[in-house]
Amino acid sequence: MSEQQIHEEVREYYLRAATGGRDRDVDVLTDERWGTHRYDEGSLSEVPQAAADLSMGCGNPYVLADLHNGEVVLDLGSGGGIDVILSAKRVAPDGKAYGLDMLEEMVDIAIENAAAAGVSNVEFLQGMMEEVPLPDGSVDVVISNCVISLAPDKHPVFSEMVRVLRPGGRIAISDVVAENGVTLDVSREEWVECGAGALQHDEYIEMLEAAGFDDVAIEITHQVGDGLHAGMIRGVKPL
Repeated sequence: MSEQQIHEEVREYYLRAATGGRDRDVDVLTDERWGTHRYDEGSLSEVPQAAADLSMGCGNPYVLADLHNGEVVLDLGSGGGIDVILSAKRVAPDGKAYGLDMLEEMVDIAIENAAAAGVSNVEFLQGMMEEVPLPDGSVDVVISNCVISLAPDKHPVFSEMVRVLRPGGRIAISDVVAENGVTLDVSREEWVECGAGALQHDEYIEMLEAAGFDDVAIEITHQVGDGLHAGMIRGVKPL
């Protein structure tokens, strides 16, 4: 599949989710590998149910990020806005949380969910994570939840993360990680389901280091498929 075909398939798939027509084989509301099963009840009580129901991630990057008042956070592939809402509450009153999503429909839903949650220090942007519509050095933390694996080419995504982060800024990412040596079948359905686009463990680390990150580490949390695991990924942009 070409990069354009992959982007189109991902767009169509998540558009169906945004408009209530989710048709995936795995039910993220009941399958504990996906969705909000890695969030504690206290966190879930802080977000509208609509935001939680649209969560299709594989972990909890918000916890990994260890956010503080005054920080600026960017969520790549923000979907219904769950991690943006939680982040905005943690960095308030002086900080801000951005959400970036490729779908205008998801951006509209996230704006409604943020308003329902009573947070105002948020901004949702429509765009691609390969071309983030924010200035250089404008954020302290980049988070993402099972979205980077959907990118056909990870190099520009990692480069953009480095670009928008301030020196000393960090990444806190949940993503699907393949075991070293695993060969994945690049088919339409598997790519949309996050499988075919997953980087191998060592490849993930090497690409982040090549992009300019230090102290890169991956902590595997649980298995999500044959040779596939959810991982918590950390890294720091050098001072």
